[in-house]
Amino acid sequence: MATETVSESFFAPCPRGLEAVLAQELAAMNAANVRTADGGVHFEGPYTLAYQANLESRIASRILWRVAHASYKTEDDIYKATLRLDWPRWFDVTRTIRVNLAAVRCPLKSLDFVTLRIKDAICDAFRSKGDERPSVNTQNPDVRIHAFLTADQLTLYIDTSGEPLFKRGYRTSTGEAPLRENLAAGIVKLSGWNPTEALLDPMCGSGTLLVEAALIALNIAPGARRAFAFEKLRNFNAPQWQKLKDAATAREAPRAGAVSIYGADLYGDELKNARDNITAAGLTEVIQLKQANVLEIPAPAASGVIVTNPPYGVRLAEAQDLAELYPQLGNALKQRFVGWRAYLFTGDPQLPKLIRLSASKRTVLFNGALECRLLEYKLIAGSMRPVKPAKGSAAN
Repeated sequence: MATETVSESFFAPCPRGLEAVLAQELAAMNAANVRTADGGVHFEGPYTLAYQANLESRIASRILWRVAHASYKTEDDIYKATLRLDWPRWFDVTRTIRVNLAAVRCPLKSLDFVTLRIKDAICDAFRSKGDERPSVNTQNPDVRIHAFLTADQLTLYIDTSGEPLFKRGYRTSTGEAPLRENLAAGIVKLSGWNPTEALLDPMCGSGTLLVEAALIALNIAPGARRAFAFEKLRNFNAPQWQKLKDAATAREAPRAGAVSIYGADLYGDELKNARDNITAAGLTEVIQLKQANVLEIPAPAASGVIVTNPPYGVRLAEAQDLAELYPQLGNALKQRFVGWRAYLFTGDPQLPKLIRLSASKRTVLFNGALECRLLEYKLIAGSMRPVKPAKGSAAN
């Protein structure tokens, strides 16, 4: 059983492109040996650091506790390495399990068979102690075991999170393609927005960017409203967990009059989704909503930050509509938001070409498997991209 005197190893996966942001977040929690990897961050610390990271991380997708690392050549090597672990020490046989496997350059023929061998080893470890086998539940398990294979190395983790951390527990309504909450929080962080500034999402959809900005501004722990898998493990320290939650609650800023966060959308259904989510999150005093066209909305303050996820289309008709929208959007930003910074998150490679503004920064992020860009525009007078003269026209 892990204790506070032992430094444990963890891995926190996150949306690709946000590894550095997550590393800063974990370092602020006094995590040790913080090291970024593709798609996540390795870190070390006392076991209860997993409690804090689950409660407070806005960027991580999960917090995985490393319980084994071994070399292998065959499936039998993996079975034996898994069997050597004292699984009954970590969770009760009545807990349901699921094994997830990921691999990079793994030479073994069948990953499904490897997954089965890991599951069998865990169950056999219980049987060797005189217990029944734990049951498998692939949909809603009590305990998730994550295995990761390289060409010759096996790493085993127990998932301390359970449901992914982007499921904050407040969302009641979603739009057509909502951003995951941890990606939205990362976008807000990358914008450099300071809560003393105004923030506007003029195409807010279901309101995810707005809610995450408000949670950041008010220092509300993103995991405060939900349960975690570590509560089902044998080494769960309930008093320590309650102490961390109480401390997080005490750090929250008051809601009323704290920040200036504004949202708008052209469509009433989307705005209703946003309002439902904002109400469920307890943030109605913090976020102001209105129905408006992004091409017509006035700036709610003399300066501030726009953070938004403009629509992008797959079908030809949508692409044609957006080819007309993007230049108009550039004009609206230039005309109405001088003195602001705008951060547009998009998976549409046409947007930066058609908006007719010069991006001062482009950050590659991934929305799932989709490669996207976070485009920064500093909206100062004269920042419009110059129009090239038509071919054959005489120079003045």
